[in-house]
Amino acid sequence: MKSYRKEFWFDIPARVGFVNITGKVAQCINESGIKEGLVLVNAMHITASVFINDDESGLHEDYTRWLEELAPHKPLSLYRHNRAGEDNGDAHLKRQVMGREVVVAVTNGCLDFGPWEQIFYGEFDGRRRKRVLVKIIGE
Repeated sequence: MKSYRKEFWFDIPARVGFVNITGKVAQCINESGIKEGLVLVNAMHITASVFINDDESGLHEDYTRWLEELAPHKPLSLYRHNRAGEDNGDAHLKRQVMGREVVVAVTNGCLDFGPWEQIFYGEFDGRRRKRVLVKIIGE
C-alpha cells in the first residue's frame, strides 16, 4: 500500500470565509499515483473546518448567516473561552458544527463524489495562516 502526504496553507483576510479546495485535493491524488484508496482532508487548526457540500454562493452566504446565528461572535463575554484573553470562542463552536475533516473514496484515480459534491476549507477565525492536511492511502 502507498501513502502520500501534503499540507496546504491558507491566509483568509476575513474572519469567516470558504475556499473550494477540490482541485488541490485532486492534484494531490494525481501526484500520489494512487488509483484506488481513500483521501483524508482535515483542518489542522481548531477554529477551521473541512467539509463537503455544493459550490453555490447563496449556500455559502446561508452558512455564514446560520453559523453567526448559532454562535454569534459578539458579545465576546458570551463565551467563557474568551475570559482567557481570546476573542474566538464562537469560532471553536462553528468548527465543531462544520467538522474537522472529510474522507473521500478514490476510484480510478479520481475523487468518487456524488452529484454537486465539492471539498471546502472553512475559516471561522481568519487573518492568520492555517493549514490543511491531505493524506492519501491506497494502491
